[in-house]
Amino acid sequence: MKQVTVLGGAGAVGSVAAKTLAGTPDFDRVVVADMNLASAEKVCAAMPSGKGVPMAVDAMDPASLLRSFEGSQVVLNCVGPFYKSVKTVLGTVLDAGIDYVDVCDDVDVTLEILDWDARAKARGVTAVIGMGNSPGATNLLAKYAADALLDEVTAVDIFHAHGGEPVEGAGVIGHRFHCMSIDVPMFLDGKLKYVKFFGPDGIALRQTFDFPILGEGIPVYPYPHPEQVTLPRYIKLSQVTNKGTVLPNEYYDLTRDMCALGLASREPVMVDGQEVAPYDFAVAYILKKREEILKATDFGTQRGCCSVVASGKKDGKYMEYRFHMASQSQALGEGTGIPAAGGTLLLARGRISQKGVFPPEGCINPADFITLIPEIMTLDGKKEGGSSFGGIIIQQKDENGNITNLEM
Repeated sequence: MKQVTVLGGAGAVGSVAAKTLAGTPDFDRVVVADMNLASAEKVCAAMPSGKGVPMAVDAMDPASLLRSFEGSQVVLNCVGPFYKSVKTVLGTVLDAGIDYVDVCDDVDVTLEILDWDARAKARGVTAVIGMGNSPGATNLLAKYAADALLDEVTAVDIFHAHGGEPVEGAGVIGHRFHCMSIDVPMFLDGKLKYVKFFGPDGIALRQTFDFPILGEGIPVYPYPHPEQVTLPRYIKLSQVTNKGTVLPNEYYDLTRDMCALGLASREPVMVDGQEVAPYDFAVAYILKKREEILKATDFGTQRGCCSVVASGKKDGKYMEYRFHMASQSQALGEGTGIPAAGGTLLLARGRISQKGVFPPEGCINPADFITLIPEIMTLDGKKEGGSSFGGIIIQQKDENGNITNLEM
């Protein structure tokens, strides 16, 4: 019996991944392991009869994790924030000798677990880390451009924006505070550099980007995602940047400004004789204001877009390829959960054979992933700004600035 364990399987990302995997013939059982058993049971109830197995799990407890792994050949980890949990989870997975996929988007801990490559090889384990949207699909589209479309790659620039999810939790706000507080890696002029989000270099990297479906001139900000660190290991180029935001703009502005004021601090302060952590107040306030902002801006349904711009030369001339993964009805959960399910399926189908710890571009053939997209990803049939290829809008920009929508 083929079985997969989805950790955090009742969350926004994990539930999408779990349901996607349950809808394929590749797995007979999908263990939905989550700290909230009632929510896991609801996810399983939406699966084909008998496929879903709900289970309570503590992702910080190796014994609890091992119980959720029993009988599974693959573990998909969707438990964030990864800078807190991934080393415990992956360490337990390696001890158990089970293949592994995650959606880790924290660059600091990514560097640490990449160093576990020899440990994974010794256990005969394949561990694919960062197999979500950004990182994940972005890495593979960049590698596809380098392998199949361009003779020479100069830069890969990644942009992402999403918003309007039905639910957003405290952990998501904490992750954004983390991303704004740590040094942000950018691969510039052939070198890995670190900039501070609120420092002069970080501010200089801010820009606007025109997203299909989402709109033009959307402000985006430096993001500490792993692509800037991993892509230069597998593609010869001089620049990799990653910039993003959360919509509506007013909501991201609130989060950014509260972090800038120091309200992401967990050090308590005395308020009328009572200790209060600024972080706790900030998270609660942001989540309260989010609903007000969504209503005031008449934001509507969730939506998102992640774009990869690969530029370089083809036949001696400048050429740029733009890949847009856009949807008017899906956002963070679908955008991350579906590629994660795709990576898990490729691993289960034997399309990933290397043993060790790898980012997606280090072990997945981009063509395999692109071929799989139409099978697992259901995006809007109507696209703006380009043609649709299995849920991806592809554009080509030549040396004269002419943009062509591609059908591939």
